Amino acid sequence: MTAIKETNFSFPKQTNFYKGKVRDVYTINNQFMAMVVTDRISAFDVVLPEAIPFKGQVLNQIGAKFLDATKDIVPNWVIAVPDEMVTVGRICEPFKVEMVVRGYLAGHAWREYSAGRRSVCGVALPEGLKENDQLPQPIITPTTKAAVGHDEDISREDILAKGIVSPEDYTQLEAYTYALYERGTQMAAERGLILVDTKYEFGKVGAEIFLIDEIHTPDSSRYFYAEGYAARQAAGEPQKQLSKEFVRKWLIENGFQGKDGQSIPVMTPEIVSSISERYIELYEQITGDTFVKNESADVVQRIEENVVNSLNGLLAN
Repeated sequence: MTAIKETNFSFPKQTNFYKGKVRDVYTINNQFMAMVVTDRISAFDVVLPEAIPFKGQVLNQIGAKFLDATKDIVPNWVIAVPDEMVTVGRICEPFKVEMVVRGYLAGHAWREYSAGRRSVCGVALPEGLKENDQLPQPIITPTTKAAVGHDEDISREDILAKGIVSPEDYTQLEAYTYALYERGTQMAAERGLILVDTKYEFGKVGAEIFLIDEIHTPDSSRYFYAEGYAARQAAGEPQKQLSKEFVRKWLIENGFQGKDGQSIPVMTPEIVSSISERYIELYEQITGDTFVKNESADVVQRIEENVVNSLNGLLAN
């Protein structure tokens, strides 16, 4: 299986192209987007040199499942999923913030807390917490969306003071974020998992707010196994988790955190294969579905044909 590191399509009525860290986004007729979820992988806001087979399929299919399962809470951008690695949807004007919601003290929030800070994004945290402890209640710790480089923490107060989002819209984004996290938490519990933290992105079409991008995937979320969580916390042991954190830990152990002067460690075929296997494990654990590898001989041709057929139908209406 050849991993798809990049694409270079020319779709009917294509008007723009944007290459993100992981996704290749094609604008169609200034009306629709065809988002190809490639097999690129990023960590610490850096795209790593090797692509991971089946990663794009994993992320796109998880995202599609959870977007469909939450469309009663907030409308989303999806119109069709014509290929395992592609989603086609409406163009939204994105808000320039990502809504990160945390139910547990893990990852970035823990790194801030362990450095002595008792406030993350303007949200006060109590004394005496340990890594991976459940927070008294879920908190929203927004970040700015960086076109290039690192996203930055920002507080609700700064978002409003700088006019990045209007007070009315931000209040609605908060309400959607908490409701989506609650739904995600319920769905995770059904799979024996804890949804530790996750992020949501939103956009607008006219006055209407839509949920955009992927949700509840291992790239955008952190999961713990529920079984044994309390015992591990009591014993001060690391939590067994399902997320991209294992990639970050491997990088940290090999001297890379995305800082100036640091070099990305060599990604051997064995490392690439193990990451691919972990993503497939994540898919099956998170969704409860068996992962079916699409191992077609020419992945690029398959994607192009499926997207063109989908777009022709949309453009004809």
